Amino acid sequence: MFHFALYEPEIPPNTGNIIRLCANTGSQLHLIHPLGFNMEVKALRRAGLDYHEWADIEHHENFNDFLAASSFNHIFALTTKAKNCHYQVEYQPNDCLLFGPETRGLPDAVLQSDSCQNIRVPMKPGSRSLNLSNTAALVLYHALLQTGFKNMV
Repeated sequence: MFHFALYEPEIPPNTGNIIRLCANTGSQLHLIHPLGFNMEVKALRRAGLDYHEWADIEHHENFNDFLAASSFNHIFALTTKAKNCHYQVEYQPNDCLLFGPETRGLPDAVLQSDSCQNIRVPMKPGSRSLNLSNTAALVLYHALLQTGFKNMV
């Protein structure tokens, strides 16, 4: 199983899309508070299309609580500031993909943490970033490909 961690997510439809992605791939979602929305917001429910009951979601009060509660093989922090690309690492089940808030990305304290390896998705020079939920799906499916799509049909 792979894990997603959303650090202080801000946009409900992105989180809803990732809930749906987790439900369909058997991945676990970790939400690191504070959230920029209420979990009952209509846009979150619409994007998640009622997949909440099939998704494994864990809430953490802050980044330190998230780290203390985790036992991942690796935490890959997605950032446009990384040198290494997502396809240059070897993924293993029980790895975690960490994403920051949509409007500001992960803070330097997280990116410089010994717990995280920073990676990026290649883009055309001068581009700002891809949509959060699109990036999550792209990187997860690359990791699943590397690990042979275990437990998936």
